[in-house]
Amino acid sequence: MNLSKEQKRAVSHVDGPALVLAVPGAGKTTVLIHRTANLILNNNISPENILSITFSKAAARDMKNRFDKLYGDISPIPVRFSTIHSFAYGLIREYAFKNRIRYILIEDPAKELNKSNILKRIYYSINNDYIMEEKLEGLINSISYIKNMLISPEEFLSQFNININNFVDIFNTYERYKRNNNLIDFDDMLTLSLEILHRDRFLLNKYRKRYWYIQVDEGQDTSKVQVEIIKTLAKPKNNLFIVADDDQSIYGFRGAYPQELFNFTKTYNEGKIFFMEENYRSSKNIVSICNSFIKQNTLRFNKNIFTKNEFFEPVNIVKVNTLEEEYDYLLNELTLIGDYNNTAILYRNNISSIGIIEYLERNNIPFYMRDVKIRFFNHWIVQDLLNFFLLAEDNSNIKAFEEIYYKMNGFISKKQLNYIKTLNYNSSVFDRLLSIPGIPEFYRKNILQLKLDFRKLSKLNPYEGILHIEKNLGYEDYLRESCMKFGHTLDTLKTILYYIKLIAYKREDLKEFIGRLKYLEYLSMESKNRKNGVTLSTIHSAKGLEFDRVYMIDLIEGDFPPTSAIDRFKKGDIDALEEERRLFYVGMTRAKKYLSLITFNNRNDKRVEASRFLLELEKMKG
Repeated sequence: MNLSKEQKRAVSHVDGPALVLAVPGAGKTTVLIHRTANLILNNNISPENILSITFSKAAARDMKNRFDKLYGDISPIPVRFSTIHSFAYGLIREYAFKNRIRYILIEDPAKELNKSNILKRIYYSINNDYIMEEKLEGLINSISYIKNMLISPEEFLSQFNININNFVDIFNTYERYKRNNNLIDFDDMLTLSLEILHRDRFLLNKYRKRYWYIQVDEGQDTSKVQVEIIKTLAKPKNNLFIVADDDQSIYGFRGAYPQELFNFTKTYNEGKIFFMEENYRSSKNIVSICNSFIKQNTLRFNKNIFTKNEFFEPVNIVKVNTLEEEYDYLLNELTLIGDYNNTAILYRNNISSIGIIEYLERNNIPFYMRDVKIRFFNHWIVQDLLNFFLLAEDNSNIKAFEEIYYKMNGFISKKQLNYIKTLNYNSSVFDRLLSIPGIPEFYRKNILQLKLDFRKLSKLNPYEGILHIEKNLGYEDYLRESCMKFGHTLDTLKTILYYIKLIAYKREDLKEFIGRLKYLEYLSMESKNRKNGVTLSTIHSAKGLEFDRVYMIDLIEGDFPPTSAIDRFKKGDIDALEEERRLFYVGMTRAKKYLSLITFNNRNDKRVEASRFLLELEKMKG
């Protein structure tokens, strides 16, 4: 075993609680694998008595493969690495069999009975309105947070602003409906497992006798309910071995509970803490600046990340004027280096990938996307613009008109819409509006102007058409109003509009524009099978990965860190901003040799500021 002194100390730990604090690139997976082997080979512990829990299926698979490669034949009993959900599922199945209960998991979107459909129906029954996709995602995430943090919906609302009417009623109805019908979602797997361990003494003792030793990977990402399950199982022996890095805790929005790490020695008086501070991944330049940067945070263990690797290239801070210049900079860099497979472009928000894939595809640069669930292509703004174009192409298209009549100039009411739906379907919607009995003259003028504007739209190319819809048809005003009504931010909506214009640019007609949107959506979905080319990823999804060359893009104040974290910081709550700094740190520590941090000055014809994190780094570089 070619291990460092600090790694050996952690691997040799057998009995009692231990916390291993490992900096990025310190080889924590290596430590878990060798410690597992040490328990089996040198301490005669059967693999059946070891429960190794990691954060994701991919991480569990990776550990299993690496273990088998090194120690595949050390025991006739297979060594298992599993997620907490996989463990919980086994416990629930055993409990269900024992009590003759049939639980149904509602996480399969292909089935009619699934979480989203149930919540859509409940939302409609309570609010008498359909829920939009973005809002549904927010609702699901909020419910998940409540379950993972073991709090009530009322406590949640006292901490967060959520733009969902009757949220507590929706939450309680959903919980009641599941309980009455023996339905469970992924979060229920955890809360139900904890209930079972508290309620069923027989199963609790059975599992405690089975798992003498419990190992937890990515301890900083465990939620409160996961922590409680693990603590309950580990008693009374408390042979608990946790590998974590508080500086890489970036899942607060999912209910990650790193505070438990800070309480470790209070919870376990006899607990040992091991520090693994050597980074084997990155150059001295990168490690040195990352160490200074993360020390700006106050909620952390005092660790010093160091490396014996050589100095390589200074961390590069790049400032350009516009997003287009950012893309041109990236294209020049990628063309020069040509080594796509060892290169990553990382960003805070998934929406940043849209401009990148448009530019990379235009320039025949292959890419692989870590996150293929991009909401952009089905975003309501995209749908709105397509409906404007469809109505311009065929002004008798009542279906398109119905979707956008209140999003344009003209002051058209629902009553008028319902009236013209009873008239000749083959005639223009504008002519039908003009035929409404007794309409005032000013209204007549509005409709005639609309008719002219749509005729003009039918002659414009997609890019010019979008500008026309925005400025002359009143769509920009609608976007402004929708921000006040639905709690969107205008900057976010304008950024989405910017990306749509980018894709529309140089497209000849509507057919080509729709084709381009569909093609980019197909490319992003299909790229996950490619695995070669430049990696495009959110920083959240890149955690645990490493690349020779990393470009972090769109480093703008208000985006990274987001406005919400800045606002909370101004009110004296530092948690959100410190998590954003940790996220920035995780992004930087993915790089082995080259790290470029890119910002720009103007977006949507408006001046923007560089991220405060870049300003901190500039001071450090002197």
